[in-house]
Amino acid sequence: MKIGTESPAKTGFAIALGVIALFLLFRWYTGNQTPADSGPARTRQTSKVNPLDPALRTDLLKDTEQTKYESKGRNIFVTQVEIPKQVEDPRKPAPAPVDITPPAPPPINIKFFGFANKPGEPKKIFLSQGEDIFVAREGEIVNRRYRVLKINSTSVDIEDVLSNNRQSIPLTQS
Repeated sequence: MKIGTESPAKTGFAIALGVIALFLLFRWYTGNQTPADSGPARTRQTSKVNPLDPALRTDLLKDTEQTKYESKGRNIFVTQVEIPKQVEDPRKPAPAPVDITPPAPPPINIKFFGFANKPGEPKKIFLSQGEDIFVAREGEIVNRRYRVLKINSTSVDIEDVLSNNRQSIPLTQS
């Protein structure tokens, strides 16, 4: 089995690169200090802050404690924005009030044209809407929209369930 040692020049070059890599790794790990940098000769403090230095910098903390928060008018702890009140121009006349009345409900377009009476049964009526004919008693709903409220001899009271519109529909001759 060959391990790549056939060429002594390549093997020597690989060993030299390994030694250089180990030396650089050792220097990086020890903090890049040389004997000239350490000891009593180092009296000057540098202004650079080492981000990896775990020492507490109390001078930087004192600087930040002295700063005061000055607001610019907005409270960052409130989620809603206060809307300023609008000042009305005294020269402009106030707009005329608009009469807002709900529109009249649509008329019930069902025609009442007859009765169905059997002894002992409640009174039934015949209603038509277009070509459709419905037979109903009091309290029943016709065409999924109209409820028969009361049956009289000459008219019938019907309520539109969707719009709560009540109308009395007279008996028509056809």
